[in-house]
Amino acid sequence: MDILKQLVIASNNQGKLREIRALLEPLAITVVPQSDFDVSESDEPYGTFVENALTKARHASRCSGLPALADDSGICVQALNGVPGVNSARYAGEPKSDARNNQKLIETLKQQTDRRAYYYCVIVLLRHADDPQPIIVDGSWHGEIIDPPRGEGGFGYDPYFYLPEFGKTSAELTAEEKNQISHRGRALAKLVEILRAGEY
Repeated sequence: MDILKQLVIASNNQGKLREIRALLEPLAITVVPQSDFDVSESDEPYGTFVENALTKARHASRCSGLPALADDSGICVQALNGVPGVNSARYAGEPKSDARNNQKLIETLKQQTDRRAYYYCVIVLLRHADDPQPIIVDGSWHGEIIDPPRGEGGFGYDPYFYLPEFGKTSAELTAEEKNQISHRGRALAKLVEILRAGEY
């Protein structure tokens, strides 16, 4: 774990950056966004979360010269066979828009009674761009899609992602609550456990 003094995050999403920074803080790793190195956003051409995460991590590491962490995540809706899935950020097309993505999802689900959905996240950590043994962890978070939206927190689909056991949407949770139970929080907890054990 000593080698990981600084880590570039392969994302420009401020919500993700806040969550990742908060969860890695106890390890005393300096977390910097790829924008600090003028790293352009990587293509995400693949049909799986893990391939996209690996691509983003390699790109950020190669451009910055630092170890890199990338997250690829999305929301998967049962009635839509897992859609939007890996295309969650661009579900309504370019340019990326949370509002348009949510509008399209609600419109698509209008005739569906099954509103079950889950967030899924894969996190990849590379020591260097050509690391042959990346750490790969994942996490999922189950709930259902509701309309109208509730809550002012979070980002993405959070105001529409309802958690029956809490009686709240993801957007109604505090940042601390969300980090403890979310798909990204669960994946990062696995990563922290590996790093604390000195297995990397």
